[in-house]
Amino acid sequence: MPKKKLTGIVVSDKMQKTVVVLIERVKEHPKYKRRYKIHKKYKAHDENKEYKAGDKVIIEETIPISKDKHFIVVKKIT
Repeated sequence: MPKKKLTGIVVSDKMQKTVVVLIERVKEHPKYKRRYKIHKKYKAHDENKEYKAGDKVIIEETIPISKDKHFIVVKKIT
C-alpha cells in the first residue's frame, strides 16, 4: 500500500525533533453540496530542526515514532 503524503504549513517548531503541521482539506456536504474546510494538526519528525513556523512542507506516513508521531517531513515547498 502506498504511503500517505500530505501538504501543510508548519505551525509550531518548539519541540525537539518535532514539528506540528496544519493540514487543510475541503469537504462537500453530502446532502446540501456546500463545501467547507477541515483542519487537522499532525506531529511530524524533523531530525535536524531545519523547518520553522510558516514553512510549507510535505509530510509522509511512516512507522510510529512515538505515541502521537507517525509522519516525517520529506521536503520544503518554496
